[in-house]
Amino acid sequence: MATSQRKATLYRMMTKDHTCPFGLKTLDLLERSGYQVEDKHLGSREEIDAFKSEHDVDTTPQAFISGERIGGYEEVRKHLDKPVQDPDKPTYRPVIALFSMTALTALVLSHSMLGSAISVQAVEWFIALSMVALALLKLQDIEAFSTMFLNYDLLAQRWVPYGYVYPFAEGLAGVLMVGGILNWLSVPVAFFIGTIGAISVFKAVYIDRRELKCACVGGSSNVPLGFVSLTENLMMIGMALWMFFAHGLI
Repeated sequence: MATSQRKATLYRMMTKDHTCPFGLKTLDLLERSGYQVEDKHLGSREEIDAFKSEHDVDTTPQAFISGERIGGYEEVRKHLDKPVQDPDKPTYRPVIALFSMTALTALVLSHSMLGSAISVQAVEWFIALSMVALALLKLQDIEAFSTMFLNYDLLAQRWVPYGYVYPFAEGLAGVLMVGGILNWLSVPVAFFIGTIGAISVFKAVYIDRRELKCACVGGSSNVPLGFVSLTENLMMIGMALWMFFAHGLI
């Protein structure tokens, strides 16, 4: 049968107060995969409950292809041989996205303000902006961050409040370094937290050989603790040392 003639039926929640996002994603996925979709809306709680009871399912949306119930969004993706993200699988995607955006921002700033994308200032902006972005992610859920941070940070394990102080210190140092102001404050702060962090990560990963999640992009991430977190801390140390000498703080 030609791809354009394939048919599917989709039952999804679409009430006056709520449109199911997974229903929309499933509809879009089926249509982009060449299916002619009979889109059936479940417009009330009574209709939703009756549908679930009739088909013995716990959730909507539910897609049917050739009379066979396939399931919800992820099941449809599997049926169509599309990749399905495993929420428990370690990934470096958040870090790659963050560093890519801060690097591009630094290059654009350098090009706009200095006439050249490649400059020492661009590198400084990249590191400082990365610190700000990393702090922002940690501050979204500081409880989750501090809990994960306690798994490996040596200072936080001795003084628990440090897990709450760290994101603010990183963010403050990053903001000040973006503007190149109050170097007498930002440089020692970055050097201190970077050094403690680097030692902690190195011990946990390369000496103790522990497999942990990195709290670098927040407490809900699945980024493995290791090179990325070590790099974050080494960047802060390097930035602090560079500014220490380059800006005449001695």
